[in-house]
Amino acid sequence: MLITIENLSLHPKTNDKMNNVRVRFAPSPTGPLHIGGIRTALFNYLFAKKYKGTFILRIEDTDQTRYVANAEQYIIDALNWCNIPFEEGPGKNEKFGPYRQSERKHIYKQYVEKLIENGKAYYAFDTNEELDFHRVDHEEKGKTFIYNWHNRAKLTNSISLSKEEVAKKLANGDKYVVRFKMHEPNIEETEATIKTVDMIRGDVSFRKDILDDKILFKSDGMPTYHLANIVDDHLMEITHVIRGEEWLPSLPLHIALYDAFGWKAPEFAHLPLILKPVGKGKLSKRDGDKLGFPVFPLAYKNEETGEISRGYREDGYFSDAFINMLALLGWNPGTEQEIFSLAQLCDAFTIERVSKSGAKFSPDKTNWFNQQYMLLKSDEELASLYMTILAEKDIKKDKEFVIKVVSLIKERATFVTDFWDLSNFFFEAPTTYNEKAVKKQWKEDTAELMKELIGIIESVEDFNSLNFETKVKEWITAKEIGFGKVMQPFRLSLVGELKGPHLFDIAEMIGKEETINRINKAIHAL
Repeated sequence: MLITIENLSLHPKTNDKMNNVRVRFAPSPTGPLHIGGIRTALFNYLFAKKYKGTFILRIEDTDQTRYVANAEQYIIDALNWCNIPFEEGPGKNEKFGPYRQSERKHIYKQYVEKLIENGKAYYAFDTNEELDFHRVDHEEKGKTFIYNWHNRAKLTNSISLSKEEVAKKLANGDKYVVRFKMHEPNIEETEATIKTVDMIRGDVSFRKDILDDKILFKSDGMPTYHLANIVDDHLMEITHVIRGEEWLPSLPLHIALYDAFGWKAPEFAHLPLILKPVGKGKLSKRDGDKLGFPVFPLAYKNEETGEISRGYREDGYFSDAFINMLALLGWNPGTEQEIFSLAQLCDAFTIERVSKSGAKFSPDKTNWFNQQYMLLKSDEELASLYMTILAEKDIKKDKEFVIKVVSLIKERATFVTDFWDLSNFFFEAPTTYNEKAVKKQWKEDTAELMKELIGIIESVEDFNSLNFETKVKEWITAKEIGFGKVMQPFRLSLVGELKGPHLFDIAEMIGKEETINRINKAIHAL
């Protein structure tokens, strides 16, 4: 379908009549919610909060063949984890319920019948075999088969058949679909296009002559997405439709449907794609699997295959960091600011600053956001999270001790799950020693130096980091040896590797007795 952008300037219609803003997030329960879907929900949420409106969740489950039983709860759990819960939807403030399309079948039927009565839609009885024949025939002639004004009168439908024939087919229970009678271009028209304004993309137009007569309703009593979407948005009084750009080709049909019903259409905004980290194309689960990052907010288990997909929550990301990252994928605040609380995002967000072009996803930047949010959290809060990990390892320590550990190592971490590798030596004596470090740092005279160091330790009465460090430095200076000859083997003794925070802080934390024990153990082992 040809889409032309006639005017790339933005149309800030959002400044007009922003009272009673109502937006909806309308996912299909066919599996886990991709981060692209969560970003769509987020932008709807931010827009609603910006204008003190209502954020609605609607479950679009008209395609029952792809329905997944636990997907709806996954969607709700994901929104709650992201702290962007819906205010109106399934089981919650059901002002215009029900909010599952499968429970609204009786509603759609009366509206499709209204379109048929008004000559805006028609019954089509074409079989799959007949349609396949026409497709192949067109392909052989180098053409594309489009079911529309060109040929609808030649196909098997209520336009080409008599009223009696149509009635007979319906009475016999023949399978049918209801197709929308898309506008037929008139040669007298100066412009054979459908025009509208997108809040992000400006003026857009669509050629009428290549638009097909989309199916609106199936003989099984279920509407297609297009009909259900329009009817629900109208009945739920949706004022702004903010959705992914993949729905842009459907926009002319939706506009035509609003016109056919005589309804005022909402404002439309089509969000840019989230692109792969390494090039063009929409971000997919395959990209995450290949490059080692999740593409779903929560972990998800496929009940049929048993496959478990990673989630940002389970991978240790903070929800506020995740949301901050998503907000800046396709939206620019117009300043250098990168760290936003949810409240700040609600205040700063404007649809006019959403980009038309795709936003490249960066796993490294996502990790950076998580690190920034971790550093913003208090040591006490991080300690509480870390103590859960320690409890799983059957390690019990006073919270004040864990708080001090966190304060010493958090700046080296990206996730709370990194804490153990950065601080295990505070809780357990090393059982092995880095071979490369030992070969380089543990010399023939090292054991004797370590024995002397034990003597220094024993002489320190008030064993704290500052006192201990002062004594050791005085001793090293008096011996006229390099600090590295002592400090590196000392670190190996306490940590097992040449890593960790200030060495004398480690010694103070584990205590005089444990410090001596670890040095003796290293002397014996090395």
